[in-house]
Amino acid sequence: MDPVSQLASAGTFRALKEPLAFLRALELLFAIFAFATCGGYSGGLRLSVDCVNKTESNLSIDIAFAYPFRLHQVTFEAPTCEGKGRQKLALTGDSSSSAEFFVTVAVFAFLYSLAATVVYIFFQNKYRENNRGPLIDFIVTVVFSFLWLVGSSAWAKGLSDVKVATDPQEVLLLMSACKQPPNKCAAVHSPVMSSLNTSVVFGFLNFILWAGNIWFVFKETGWHSSGQRYLSDPMEKHASSYSQGGYTQDSYGSGSGYSQQASVGPSSEEFGQQSSGHTSFTNQI
Repeated sequence: MDPVSQLASAGTFRALKEPLAFLRALELLFAIFAFATCGGYSGGLRLSVDCVNKTESNLSIDIAFAYPFRLHQVTFEAPTCEGKGRQKLALTGDSSSSAEFFVTVAVFAFLYSLAATVVYIFFQNKYRENNRGPLIDFIVTVVFSFLWLVGSSAWAKGLSDVKVATDPQEVLLLMSACKQPPNKCAAVHSPVMSSLNTSVVFGFLNFILWAGNIWFVFKETGWHSSGQRYLSDPMEKHASSYSQGGYTQDSYGSGSGYSQQASVGPSSEEFGQQSSGHTSFTNQI
């Protein structure tokens, strides 16, 4: 039997039914969607400049841009409507830092989720035989939760800047020909940002998944088990002391009740003394 078949036969795929492994598998898929929708993006817009002199017009000015969105390096030429001259322009803004950080977090989260899922399925016994594996898993999960929150927030702001910089109306304001009333400038089509919007959604969904998985990873650590023992010991002591105290109180109550019953009325000796006294008084008479 080849090694792959041995691993498949030895692997406990039932682990995927547990929340810990199931959430890791979801994190794996969502990380793929996050960096694919952002890192694989390429778009563009088309503008038209209709000069008074039709020979100087350009009705198809294509401006293409893509990941990592260094828009200040995206250049294009537009007519000046003043002879045959051309004006070389560039878009404004640079959102490469936030976009690259977001994609980097997604790639490393994908790699770690893949490795963790393999460990959960095929090496679950080794994972749980000591506290080192769960502790490392817990720390990494907390770190990635924070990175997803920061990366998604930064990329959401970066995407907002990209939308403003690639807005056709904003780009038309860069052209000198469009500032002259006789010339007509218009946007032929705007860039499609649906995949970039999806990447932001998947970024925050990844944060929710990783943050929610913190509890399930924490339950595998020794911190959780020691905390459970710490809470259970005082409760057991309190329960035992309560039972002992109840027994003593019952015993005391029964004893006191018995003594109260015994003290009701005169004792036999006192009663005898009273009877003898009454007899002697009769004899004297």
